[in-house]
Amino acid sequence: MTLRHANGDTPVVVGNGAMQGFAPEIGDWVRNRSLFVVTTPRVWGLHGESLEPVLQEASRWRYLEVPDGEAAKSIAVAERLWDRMLEEGGKRDSRVIAFGGGAVGDVAGFAAGCFLRGVSILQLPTTLLAQVDAAIGGKTGINLAAAKNSVGMFCQPWAVVADTKYLATLPREELRAGLLEVVKTGVILDSVLFDRVAADLDTLLEGDPEALAPIVAGAAAAKIEVVEKDPAEKDLRRLLNFGHTLGHALETQAGYRFLRHGEAVGYGMLFALRLAVRRGLRLDDADRIRRLLIRFHLPSLPEMDPEELLHLMARDKKAREEGLFWVLPTTIGKARITAEVEGKEVLSELEGFLDDPGSDF
Repeated sequence: MTLRHANGDTPVVVGNGAMQGFAPEIGDWVRNRSLFVVTTPRVWGLHGESLEPVLQEASRWRYLEVPDGEAAKSIAVAERLWDRMLEEGGKRDSRVIAFGGGAVGDVAGFAAGCFLRGVSILQLPTTLLAQVDAAIGGKTGINLAAAKNSVGMFCQPWAVVADTKYLATLPREELRAGLLEVVKTGVILDSVLFDRVAADLDTLLEGDPEALAPIVAGAAAAKIEVVEKDPAEKDLRRLLNFGHTLGHALETQAGYRFLRHGEAVGYGMLFALRLAVRRGLRLDDADRIRRLLIRFHLPSLPEMDPEELLHLMARDKKAREEGLFWVLPTTIGKARITAEVEGKEVLSELEGFLDDPGSDF
């Protein structure tokens, strides 16, 4: 697939063995250049050998280690990357590969976009969540203590290579988190994708690369279509934040522990359904979505303060001066963005929701 944007075209290659198939093109891209591979020790240990054909083409390469998970997304980590690239002689035409999950892609993309005012980056996602969502579209970012992804930029990668072979080593919890993002995409954009996940959920959670390939491709295609229409997230692209309004607040209040991003989004979707039903979403559609989300067996929420959650939502990067926006499904496969939900209604719904998130409507 191809994502077209103001700075050119980004190929998005998906499939079991995609890395091997696209290696010649990557080799041309790194040939006779300095290459920086941003990754974690775990990913490097599991999959580093798959980069050998590419590394051989670079004039030299360096492994730049970052922590696992949200701990990678800090200004301190980004600063260490900038320092290392400068110390190692990085130039404007050097290359960066983000090799890991969504957090690696976020901090590596942010670092690449800022270093010497921008160097070219390849997104090579190794988690399902990153392959279906985070690696596509050019959004990068780091966290501040008060809000997730509150500092960042758009940095469109040279290419995205989503090799589902890497997903075979993921724990079931990571597959679950990624598939929840696929459910999100299905609910707001693609009812066929939603139905496919619902029908094949048990098989998909086993992590088979062949079974996951069409799911990754479907979610990627849906996101590409939206990003091309709204590359800077000024309007339509905000639909992709379904479940994220509360989800990000849950992650922040939990100190980026206890919940994976996809799991927090799962809770955010369950909550948004309550608001959507009050505004016309048919009960049978809402219940189909709710029952699928319950099948994921989300981990229990730690104790949460509803008023603090509302405060965190108001500070989220998705908020605007005119208030907090919500993405609410109108039917399976379509959604709308609204600012018509008052804070007192959110707070009232939150109090009951936190007691029993999976309850019906």
